[in-house]
Amino acid sequence: MKHFTLCLFLGYFILVNAQDKIKFQYDLAGNQIQRSLCINCSTSKIDNEKTKEITALEGEDLQKFSSEDVISYYPNPVKEELYLQWELIEDNYVYSIQVYGLNGQVVQTFPNLEKKNNQNIAFQMYPIGMYAVVLFYNNGEQKSIKIIKN
Repeated sequence: MKHFTLCLFLGYFILVNAQDKIKFQYDLAGNQIQRSLCINCSTSKIDNEKTKEITALEGEDLQKFSSEDVISYYPNPVKEELYLQWELIEDNYVYSIQVYGLNGQVVQTFPNLEKKNNQNIAFQMYPIGMYAVVLFYNNGEQKSIKIIKN
């Protein structure tokens, strides 16, 4: 009986101290950039990161595909509305935007954008998940953005 109690006590002690966690960090596009083992870390789900409160959208807030790209978007992950902005270069313009769900189904289309250089896309009615926003150019080129809906 002593051995059983001792084994039970040791088993309990090992299980109680086995609260190690794996912590993930993601970039703004939703790609995993770091994975680390957190031993004896706090149980708080939200790190004490300061969130920037946006009162007016500025150029530095917009994310770009790459440094030479002319398409910017904000925010990602999105809760309610995604803001897209692009530059019209040499008769190459965005004529249509489509939003795709993970299953490949088109959930929203924005046609006739020849004269525009920005578009707001409402995401509040969509369920949480990942979406692809595809911009179609008049020269046949396509660019897609991976958007996470929280």
